[in-house]
Amino acid sequence: MGGRQKVLVVGLGVLLVVLFVVAVGGGRGERGDPAGRHSLVEWLGRGGGGQGAVDPATVEAECVEAPGRLAVVGDCELRVADPGRLRTLILRSPGGFTVEAPAPGDADVTVTDTVTPEQDGTEAVARIAVDRPATVTLRCPTGCLVTISTQ
Repeated sequence: MGGRQKVLVVGLGVLLVVLFVVAVGGGRGERGDPAGRHSLVEWLGRGGGGQGAVDPATVEAECVEAPGRLAVVGDCELRVADPGRLRTLILRSPGGFTVEAPAPGDADVTVTDTVTPEQDGTEAVARIAVDRPATVTLRCPTGCLVTISTQ
């Protein structure tokens, strides 16, 4: 290995150590907000064709109370029209509920999740990835109001 190569390797090593120290020591020791996103990430998502939300008008259900609002007692099936590309069906409720939906892509898998409100009073939120027409089942044994959201 020549002298220039050694200098280059040592320089890259020092640069990596400096970047590591800045990354580890540069934090404020906070836990962070998993829902918070940096504006650069939001911009990159928009520029790269980010998912976006399912339009509530493209969702049909028998438990519709008002446009975009569902009154679920027991089970309710939501039929989501073809979104054209990967989108997110966002469901919000002041009470807990269970959602069951097919996984996106060619997977032959059904995904089930139970969401509950946070202890600070924040709504229960379920985010379901949809990339083709799908039937999503909501379960609220004691009844709940669910809103189809775009955020």
